Amino acid sequence: MSRVRLGAVGAGWWATSNHFPIFAGRDDVELVGVCGIGAELPAVREQFGFGMATDDYETLLDSGPDAIVISTPHDLHYAQAAAAIDRGIHVLVEKPVTLNATQGWDLAERVRASGVHFLAPYGWNYKPFTVEAQRLVAAGHLGEIQHVLCHMASPTRGLFAGDTNHIRSLWDSKTSGPAPSTWQSPAHGGGYAHGQVTHSSALLFWLTELRAASVMAKVSTAGAAVDLFNAAVISFDGGAIGSLSGAATLPDGDPYQVDIRIFGSEGVLLLDTERERMSLHRYDGTRWDLDIPSGAGAYECIVPPNRFIDLITGASTENNSDAEVAAKSVELIDAMLRSAAAGGAEIAVHGDPETEHDTEHDIEETTT
Repeated sequence: MSRVRLGAVGAGWWATSNHFPIFAGRDDVELVGVCGIGAELPAVREQFGFGMATDDYETLLDSGPDAIVISTPHDLHYAQAAAAIDRGIHVLVEKPVTLNATQGWDLAERVRASGVHFLAPYGWNYKPFTVEAQRLVAAGHLGEIQHVLCHMASPTRGLFAGDTNHIRSLWDSKTSGPAPSTWQSPAHGGGYAHGQVTHSSALLFWLTELRAASVMAKVSTAGAAVDLFNAAVISFDGGAIGSLSGAATLPDGDPYQVDIRIFGSEGVLLLDTERERMSLHRYDGTRWDLDIPSGAGAYECIVPPNRFIDLITGASTENNSDAEVAAKSVELIDAMLRSAAAGGAEIAVHGDPETEHDTEHDIEETTT
């Protein structure tokens, strides 16, 4: 394919500040149409040179694009992605790709059946030092994985419990800022687990190829409408255990924290984005300590949109955040929130017919 005909569903702050400039800057992409709502849509179409604008995503999908980027509110992703996949359209869909496990795995199955490319833009999965970490783990240097630690913290108090427009200072967007109805509403997938733990858990699942089997979790809202803090104990298929934590309240300007530690039968891997460290030390004395450039741990989402196009054109075959990785993240977060709503009870993550349920979760707090 010499030129990818790309459409966009969703034209808000993140799409216009990150995805659209990347796609518009590529000679092998034609921006054929954009779907959105509100008075800003004509200006977005003109700014990036989309061929058409509509408020109906079915109209855009029926116009015959090769690929679609979906950057709408969380609870709309599933229906829009499924409709695109069923038409044979390649899909980049923002995270969380869905809000419950059933829908996440349904998308993965649709992708397998259709043969389209599907990518969730998890930026840390494409950093050179995390790619090297994954290579070392895949080569078997840890042996059998026995225990993991997965921690994330972000300067996102405003996004989940304050003025959502505050985050616009970090991104160059001419459109309105994040909608509180998305980020601060449990019914629409608001809260730290869906909004941020999706990053750290997807990185963990890509690095290890583990799948969560059961989870016991607690959350705290600290007085907000959605979870700001998460804590979980996880059992994985194959017998490994682990802990996960999340916190939305780093001070503004502090670097994001993503700290993953993987303990195996033959060695230990440490990956830390805040202090920019990646090491794998084996019990036989073999050691890898990667020299990471200053600033390389900061979050960015430049590679994933570019990789999406490269997968379609055949310029690359490496997808570090495919539908299966995304579904594993979704099902863990889904089960975590159900466990928290049940007072921290142990919940089966998969293989349980009771996992058919609504996407809205009541939150049981540990503190307020």
